[in-house]
Amino acid sequence: MDRDRILLTPGPLTTTLRTKLAMLKDWGSWDADFNAITARVRERLLAVVHGQDSHVVVPLQGSGTFSVEAAVATVVPRDGHVLVPDNGAYCKRAAKLSQMMGRRVSVMPVPEDRPVRAAEVASRLAADPTITHVILIHCETGTGVENPLAAVAAVCEQHGRGLIVDAMSSFAALPIDARTTRFDALIAASGKCLEGVPGMGFVFIRKAVLEACAGNSQSLAMDLHDQHVYMGKTGQWRFTPPTHVVAALAEAVAQFDEEGGQPARLARYTANYQALTEGMAALGFRPFLAPEVQAPIIVTFHAPAHPAYDFKRFYEGAKARGFVLYPGKLTQVETFRVGCIGAIGPNEMRQAVHAVALTLQEMGIADGRPQT
Repeated sequence: MDRDRILLTPGPLTTTLRTKLAMLKDWGSWDADFNAITARVRERLLAVVHGQDSHVVVPLQGSGTFSVEAAVATVVPRDGHVLVPDNGAYCKRAAKLSQMMGRRVSVMPVPEDRPVRAAEVASRLAADPTITHVILIHCETGTGVENPLAAVAAVCEQHGRGLIVDAMSSFAALPIDARTTRFDALIAASGKCLEGVPGMGFVFIRKAVLEACAGNSQSLAMDLHDQHVYMGKTGQWRFTPPTHVVAALAEAVAQFDEEGGQPARLARYTANYQALTEGMAALGFRPFLAPEVQAPIIVTFHAPAHPAYDFKRFYEGAKARGFVLYPGKLTQVETFRVGCIGAIGPNEMRQAVHAVALTLQEMGIADGRPQT
């Protein structure tokens, strides 16, 4: 194959050659030139959510989940009480990591095929004044459902509770405006819709709550308040930074700006989503979610009903033709997922659909129709 396989996953993603080439230079972690890259990236990240006046952004080594855990530990007091509306796998992960850090957790179950309802969150907050924070997964990539960030933020503000947003797969694609949507923390990562490479997360923390975060975290490495204070004094990371990842992210952010920022990225991902769903529908596949609750980030499809279908063979067939799919995250029905994000366009999505068609043919499956 004369090109890298295209990653149709929720991250890591397919990246551009420019982004890859940015990793070919070595950087000293305390060097002034590298510190300038870190500062520039932090400044640009704040601009994406219009958060320059209201928030700081704190980068952290590791996968996005590292930053979710760090945000909860830093922002939620040790005697805090977290409410997690749960409509998928990443909601469950947020609840689990909060509980493991000793925070009190209440889970609000929501069906996996529908968004969180702000009115239900409001009812829970009104009924239990001990709840201090809500954790909302903006785009639950277990299914691909988009949860209503602005509406939940308004409810939290009205009830005087904190809001922590896992925006891992929505940041830089779906609109988020800190000037009109209040959140105490919002978490994203380098290897998602900014189309950098994995290895770095970052957390926006509201300036109004920052001082109260001192001493909350029980972790040295994942204390975002300490990381912020140290960076403010020195311009440096406290511990060895992922230098190549940061350099790649700086290049990816430059391309994000050149493309036209968040609106342009959303438009491309939406075109990818439309090409994917139209093509898969022609093959008989049915998405798990109704279109009105589906974010154009990753699509969950029902598995074909044909007895010859086996996800591993299906995956390998698509991979041999240049496309990497993603397994399903649901337990009650068999599914698989196809991402719409990364440095790809509608042409690549149509090629992916063609690869799926050839794979079905190879497996002796007439079409992708699921069980009715």
